[in-house]
Amino acid sequence: MVETATKPTLLIVDDDPLITDTLAYALGKDFEVLPSDSRNHAVSLLRQLDEAPELALVDLGLPPLPHRPDEGFQLIADLLAHSPSIKILVLSGQNDAANARHARALGAAEFVAKPCDPENLKKILLHALEVREAEISGRGVTDAGALVGRSPAMHKLRSQVSQYADAPFPCLIEGESGSGKEMVANALHKMSNRSDKPFLALNCAAIAPTLVEPTLFGYVKGAFTGALTNKSGYFEDSGDGTLFLDEIGELPLELQAKLLRVLENGEYQRVGETQRRFSRARVITATNRDLRQEIKKGNFRADLYHRLSVFTINVPPLRDMEDDKLLLLEHFSQFYADQAKLAPFSVDESAMKLWRDYHFPGNVRELRNIVIRLTTKYAGQRLSGLELEPELDVASAAAAAPAQEFGLPNDPETLVDQAQQHLQRERSFNLDSMLKAWEHGYIEAAMKLTRGNVSQAAKLLGINRTTLYSRMESLQKH
Repeated sequence: MVETATKPTLLIVDDDPLITDTLAYALGKDFEVLPSDSRNHAVSLLRQLDEAPELALVDLGLPPLPHRPDEGFQLIADLLAHSPSIKILVLSGQNDAANARHARALGAAEFVAKPCDPENLKKILLHALEVREAEISGRGVTDAGALVGRSPAMHKLRSQVSQYADAPFPCLIEGESGSGKEMVANALHKMSNRSDKPFLALNCAAIAPTLVEPTLFGYVKGAFTGALTNKSGYFEDSGDGTLFLDEIGELPLELQAKLLRVLENGEYQRVGETQRRFSRARVITATNRDLRQEIKKGNFRADLYHRLSVFTINVPPLRDMEDDKLLLLEHFSQFYADQAKLAPFSVDESAMKLWRDYHFPGNVRELRNIVIRLTTKYAGQRLSGLELEPELDVASAAAAAPAQEFGLPNDPETLVDQAQQHLQRERSFNLDSMLKAWEHGYIEAAMKLTRGNVSQAAKLLGINRTTLYSRMESLQKH
């Protein structure tokens, strides 16, 4: 029997206890299984672990919306934000092709339909583990892969990384999810004179708002329920190294002032403590939001933004880099073929055109996962467009499009006239019901356009992710 200490850790997230119990029993000899029944519980569980799990098996239909894939899609993003090296397999009864494609576009390594034979599932998990180990062993190669390209945008990116690496000042990295923001942050650290010091990464969107402060600054015993011992935070643990705060736009307003204080004079306090402490870490942040718009909406402090953006790096999306897509295809196909000791696949003209035209909503992360699957399925073969097309989440192009207009006029006077005519026609009118109907319509439209990705839907609607959750829950109650 394999010793527990040597087993890879597998997080299983499913709200059906029969499934988690059965899988824990079937896979327990080969994996240390951590069961969870919801996205919130899974994220909370991750925060309690010293090391993130190597693997995750995730259902899409999770509470509070078990009949929709929203929570499962969001959990994929949360897991990857917490640990970019984790390999995620989706095991779900919501197994239509669109859900499978979108789950993979978000970063899932594979999609497995329920029911699945446990032995077959174990083989898939072990293969994902082998791929992960190959990526870690070739970390220098895969890191460089994120910066592969000959386009002017990639030349600019590499130049900025080289120029800003040694500076002690904060740097803000902007770019879409999966575009390689953490890779850029890693490159900034590795090319700096802090490269032999710690590099710690925290995703502000992946943990509960109430946990952000103790996670960043630490806490003392008895500071809150569950604080059984003194614990240092990320600022303290990073020492003279680099602290990377991903999705900084999700940082609660009340904590933004405390982060600003650290940036101004290095000063902070553990939760429940009066002793002043000082940080020497370089702070690098990243976001896929437009923080200038967030400032206008009152969601982000202007003074903090100016502190964080002493240097700013924009990571280009893959959809704008036709030839670089092909270079990355060649790079990763050769790398994963070498790691698996297989012959690399190739593509014909039809597949090459499809690849170049595809918008890659999941950016480099999605491209890499597609290459891994193609290497496994078509080693040494030449792919046509018909064989490549099922791997691409073409339908999610709608997520990048603006929400459909419902015909509201931009002219306020015209709107008043239309409202007056409407009120004169209606014998019974209820403003609350009308507003709820419009709110429900827009939320449903945003969720459809983003295929259940709550963070992207919130961006389309111009509100915070937490605000969208509360409005969805309120609509469900009514």
